[in-house]
Amino acid sequence: MAHVILGLLLIYPQSLYDLIKSFEAGVSLFYSASSGSIKRALDNLLASGSIEVASTEPGARGRKVYRVTDSGRGEFHAWMTGPLSGNLETAALSRLYFLGLLEAPERPPVLERMREATEAQLGQLTRLRDHISTLEIPDELRDVAESQAATLDYGIHSHQASLDWFTRRLGDPS
Repeated sequence: MAHVILGLLLIYPQSLYDLIKSFEAGVSLFYSASSGSIKRALDNLLASGSIEVASTEPGARGRKVYRVTDSGRGEFHAWMTGPLSGNLETAALSRLYFLGLLEAPERPPVLERMREATEAQLGQLTRLRDHISTLEIPDELRDVAESQAATLDYGIHSHQASLDWFTRRLGDPS
């Protein structure tokens, strides 16, 4: 989540309230976060020196607006251009969302890593499907096995669609 917050703050400095609204307005489509988890991540980024308080509004509430430091820019860049980890869909979509923050020549290698990771997972799912097709399923578990096979089939089709999308996108990485 910290990298997503860094990306949002690189677009423009924001307060905690603004960040929560930014998550609701788009990021929540691929990354779920509560206001409490956003606050904790913001506090950790502040403590690590990745962000700083850009301004504090006068008044009892003292609304703080945060911006990314040079250290935070470096951390964000390393994350964007580094290996994918965790849930592939979340990792890929998080980077895709902020791809425009990278220089144009840096974008295709990031997309290629997403394509390669998707292709690898598609291969795993396909091998699993092929293995399962050799198993003898007891009659009392046939309905459960059919539902599980449908879930696997969905995953295979979803990954194939993603792979096709990344492959097309690499043809036009602008």
